[in-house]
Amino acid sequence: MERRAVRANVLMGSLAAALIAAGVGAGGCTQRLIVICDDPNTPEQELCSAVIDRYRAERCEEAGPGAEGCEDAGAPGEPDPQEQPGTPEDPEGEEGGAGASTCSGQCVPGRPLGWFEPLLLWFGSPGDAPPECPPQAPVFGYEGHGDLVVEPHRCAACACDPADAACELPEAWAAYDTRACGATAGAERTSFAAPEGWDGACTAARAIPAGAACGGGPCAQSLEIQAPRVVPGACAPRRAEPPPAPPAVRWGTYARACVGVAIGRCADPGAVCAPAPQAGNAAPPVGFSTCIIHHNVVDECPSFSPYSERHVFYQGAEDTRACTECSCGEPTGGACSILASAYSDSRCSQLVVSARVSSEATFCGAVPRGVALGSKSASVVDVEPGTCAPGGGEPTGGVAPREAMTFCCLPQ
Repeated sequence: MERRAVRANVLMGSLAAALIAAGVGAGGCTQRLIVICDDPNTPEQELCSAVIDRYRAERCEEAGPGAEGCEDAGAPGEPDPQEQPGTPEDPEGEEGGAGASTCSGQCVPGRPLGWFEPLLLWFGSPGDAPPECPPQAPVFGYEGHGDLVVEPHRCAACACDPADAACELPEAWAAYDTRACGATAGAERTSFAAPEGWDGACTAARAIPAGAACGGGPCAQSLEIQAPRVVPGACAPRRAEPPPAPPAVRWGTYARACVGVAIGRCADPGAVCAPAPQAGNAAPPVGFSTCIIHHNVVDECPSFSPYSERHVFYQGAEDTRACTECSCGEPTGGACSILASAYSDSRCSQLVVSARVSSEATFCGAVPRGVALGSKSASVVDVEPGTCAPGGGEPTGGVAPREAMTFCCLPQ
């Protein structure tokens, strides 16, 4: 019996079985046996040898005494101390004379170095019902996908809530000895400023007494109030709509591989006995191809090998699609206005002038000549916080196939 041990992740990453092989026919135990081992902590040869011996012994016990190839089979689970790899007269350890072929399936070229033994591969549209594994290779050994289809990924639009702006009251108040504030050349300015950090409450700071003279005339003939200032806050970013789920990943091709046992040997020492229909039909079952396999993507099938039709399939796909976070720029277009009042007394009870002052321009208003400016007050009327330009919400990432397996097949 010829042994071929292959790690489980060669054929199917999720396969946990220690043994994957077709059953032995009633003719006996002389066969090529494909074994898959899935224990990374156990040496391959040690694990696989034990599995093969146990499998062989169980099948020979079923076949009965005297079955071909079973003369030296031990009890199930016990290694055969008499097993030898072969003799010079029969280097394969098989029965049959030189040049004789006893293969019950198809004799196909052996695998090139670095590739794994032939198996049967079917692939087609995911909508097609895949065939069951044929009797010659009854064990399902691999499934994969090809022709990845990725639909465009759309992100939800971003928006910005209004900024949490404030209106800063002006501290710069002043009287002029002309009727047009500082617009007149040579006008003399007298400060009527509010305290630093003023909150608008009545204050008698920097009062100007009645009849105060400036340059031969009354100091108070007009009143100038600096424009209030908009203090912008940050805009809070948000998504304008619920984010759509990324489109599902689709595949254009589904593939499955089947593993089996072909009994016997081939006359050509460079060939191996692989599963095929009965009656010596040297072809795989309808819809299947005979293929060798290799981990990862291999750009070309082996040179000087008849396994020339290349197919690459994948276990799945890694989806890293996402959207960038929403963001907001600096707010623009903000404005505010206040109601500013000046009084002749120190307790804000004798009104001299009251005006709505916008953040867009400084206020200037005439007052009675020589009037006392004894106190002032102010309050915010309205605030327009302005708007922020939204950013972000751009698609990132993508979908990439993973865990590739390359199949090189005999032409049909």
